[in-house]
Amino acid sequence: MIKKVKITVMKIACYQDLIEAYENPIAHACDMKLGQTFVADGWCKPEGFCDSAWESISPFVMTLAHGGENLYDGWMKNPKSAMLSCNDGFRPVSFLLEALEEDAS
Repeated sequence: MIKKVKITVMKIACYQDLIEAYENPIAHACDMKLGQTFVADGWCKPEGFCDSAWESISPFVMTLAHGGENLYDGWMKNPKSAMLSCNDGFRPVSFLLEALEEDAS
């Protein structure tokens, strides 16, 4: 049985010096909010989740959803979790992924 995976926005960084030096001006970059949570059901991207961030974390979501544990030789205190960030070098967002028990939502 595939487990659901809870995704929580843990930290949002902004590197203004890099933005000023290298980024072309853009109107809108990110909708993530600190503490925001999403629940992924296997490989399905949660509604409202950033496409680019999903590309970065989805392999880990899939691994946890299928019962994988101790990613990267057990670097996490909770073996059924992972701390990852999106691939935005200007505004990286850190996400905590946690496999949920079958009856949790």
